[in-house]
Amino acid sequence: MSDDESDQSRGGWLRQIGMSLAGPPRDRDELVEVLAEAQENQLLDVDALWMMQGVLRVSEQQVRDIMIPRSQMVVIESDAELAEVRAAAAESGHSRFPIIGESRDEVVGILLAKDLLGVESRDGAPFRLQEVVRPAVYVPESKRVNVLLKEFKASRNHMAVVVDEYGGVAGLVTIEDALEQIVGEIDDEYDEAEGANILRQEKNRYQLHALTPVDEFNRYFGTDFSDDEFDTVGGLVMHEFGHMPGRGETTIIDRFQFNVQRADSRRIHLFQMTVLPEAPE
Repeated sequence: MSDDESDQSRGGWLRQIGMSLAGPPRDRDELVEVLAEAQENQLLDVDALWMMQGVLRVSEQQVRDIMIPRSQMVVIESDAELAEVRAAAAESGHSRFPIIGESRDEVVGILLAKDLLGVESRDGAPFRLQEVVRPAVYVPESKRVNVLLKEFKASRNHMAVVVDEYGGVAGLVTIEDALEQIVGEIDDEYDEAEGANILRQEKNRYQLHALTPVDEFNRYFGTDFSDDEFDTVGGLVMHEFGHMPGRGETTIIDRFQFNVQRADSRRIHLFQMTVLPEAPE
């Protein structure tokens, strides 16, 4: 045996002794270090490491960390006409909607867009939204995300209304919101078909992809933001934050309020943007 082979043999033997003495990871931080080392040794690829870390994160996260805030919910009023309901579904691109009574604190049920199919064929009877609304599921803000995922799987529900400690509506959460903490942003078939960087949801409220070019934003809203330093709106807004923002963080640039809807540790994916009233001269 050559000296090099002998050194490698001793090195491998010493590493095995060290691992046996150290034992398994004693806490989550050590486990993350082991996974990172496995990726460095090419036992895992980057995406697999990211998902494993995501699985560990959801066991620590609470629903309040991933929910869509109450102010950003796309809702339908319980007395809405059929044409209004279909228009809201078409504009937002969502497949599920909270149905509210007099205020957003009164969620009377959940509407699945597919339940509107064939509604007009019911012997010409007037449309009543209550007939197609399904019961709402409620979860507390403090519920762990991994527990929420188990409940979604068991109940086959995909959306839940989030309530605070006083019983008021704090927001809503979907199974997609929870899964994205593990696998990253999920684009559905509507996202691909729509293909739009800027999607109007309500008056003065828009869904905006972070990769929207600054010059496209300028053309759409008649603004003159410079694209010399930042090519995308996401870069412009992140510069305004001064850090990598998390979901739910908000900042205002000029007369535009940007609320982060989707983001991970690497970049922002999606904004909810509100055009604020112009200040009087």
